[in-house]
Amino acid sequence: MWQGMDRRQFPRADYRCRVTVFKKGKKEEISTHTQNIGIGGLCVVLKKKLDKFHPVELLLHLEDKLPPIRCDGRVVWVVKSKSIYDTGIEFISLTKKDSLRIERIVKECLKKEETSSPDQPA
Repeated sequence: MWQGMDRRQFPRADYRCRVTVFKKGKKEEISTHTQNIGIGGLCVVLKKKLDKFHPVELLLHLEDKLPPIRCDGRVVWVVKSKSIYDTGIEFISLTKKDSLRIERIVKECLKKEETSSPDQPA
């Protein structure tokens, strides 16, 4: 994953789950997985480029066994890497309830990363 852009307002956690991206105004859907996620948005790797600022609809299947999250989003950055595109998508219409679900998952992931980090003193 590309590590060059980290100007986010909200922390992101490395978290892999299934997501379907629907291009607004088109009958096209793209199935992929998240690379990372935060309450402000997510990063996915796509085989097809989406234009910056393109509106999308997301169906996010978190690994918490609850129903998937459906919300609107907007492509905010795209970086080509070989024949794939790292794509940052900002959540637009995330409900408070869904935001709290994502926030809980991010905190759990970051806590796990913290406790498993080799830089931590024993």
